[in-house]
Amino acid sequence: MATHVVPARPLETAATLTPELLRAWAWHRQGLDGSLEGRTSQEVLATAGWARSVGGANPYLTLFARAGIRRGQVDRDVRELKIHELPTARGCTYVLGREDFDWALSLGKNAEEAFRVLARLGVDRGEITLLEEQILHVLAEADGPLDPRQLKEELGESVRNLGEEGKKKGAATTLPTALGLLQADGRIRRVPLNGRLDQQRYAYTPWGLPPSRLGPEGAREELMRRYLGWTGGATVRQTQWFTGFTLTDSRAALAAVGAVEVPTAAGDVLWMLPADVERLADFSPPEGEQIQLLAGTDSLVLHRRNAADLFAGEDRDRKLLNATLALQPDLPDHPIFDRGRIIGLWQYDPGRERIAAWLFAGRTPAVEQRIAEVEAWIREDLGDFRSFSLDSPASRQARIDALDAAAD
Repeated sequence: MATHVVPARPLETAATLTPELLRAWAWHRQGLDGSLEGRTSQEVLATAGWARSVGGANPYLTLFARAGIRRGQVDRDVRELKIHELPTARGCTYVLGREDFDWALSLGKNAEEAFRVLARLGVDRGEITLLEEQILHVLAEADGPLDPRQLKEELGESVRNLGEEGKKKGAATTLPTALGLLQADGRIRRVPLNGRLDQQRYAYTPWGLPPSRLGPEGAREELMRRYLGWTGGATVRQTQWFTGFTLTDSRAALAAVGAVEVPTAAGDVLWMLPADVERLADFSPPEGEQIQLLAGTDSLVLHRRNAADLFAGEDRDRKLLNATLALQPDLPDHPIFDRGRIIGLWQYDPGRERIAAWLFAGRTPAVEQRIAEVEAWIREDLGDFRSFSLDSPASRQARIDALDAAAD
């Protein structure tokens, strides 16, 4: 892949691109500096990136932290299909805006892998194709969305039980595979049973989303362009982690969007969009505190999976429950940030309706204010703050106690 050369400017020399500057730059690119205040859900997700959804509250906090959007508005946006949860890059589910539905959905298709698993269980393509058509017929005749149990009752013996061997391979029956293939094609979509994103109980309804006109190569190029814009720059390995592209496809997509190599003071090489290289040259970190409480799966952390880079040098050896925080690939607790730097950790304690927080260097008035604001928002809008679908107050109690102990 040819390297695109950009004329050097003072800020672009490796020595000036320090971890501190790059943390603040990513913070700015993510719209966590107040620049997205008042924007719509679609606009936030287009600018900051898709919000990871695993049955947790991250999508809600993503939009509240950046634009002050409350849960009621988010749920309305979901009902009106302005935003939606879809399987996309690496087959993972994200909440994204309407303008991305078709091409983003095409990235999550993995029909061949699904058929390979079923073939080993004695199921051929014809059986699944027939089941897909029957599902579409049942949904078309239904008065509203149907959940998997209702579909199974309607379909009867058309859904085959794959026994213990199927359970071991993650395919207890043929129904989930057929539903997944129909969703990946945009012929049906999942609807949250109670209208909320912070759970994983769904029903299905017909959709008929037109296929993307970008094609596989065009979709990969578009994702790379969006990803580099969301992050403000990433290493090749980080792009591969998020996109799931092969090295060959990654290099092709980087070349297609005109990405340029930018060495950093830490020795990494970031790939950036040319326009962002120009913006970074003129960027100055904010001087005053900018405090945000985010989810551990927030785009700022998850898109590059680089939590270790977000700790200051003096905090990299901090431990909680005998584990060094900066050495863990994923944060065990939710982070508290100031201008891109992790300054503490938090969990929500629903029993006492409060946030348990450990601030590495103590609390400032700005920290106290933001904790109070997020605490009130969780109480009023969510009731609890779950990391993922199986998260519960009991399962996180040990971490709440550990944060309280560390704070004391």
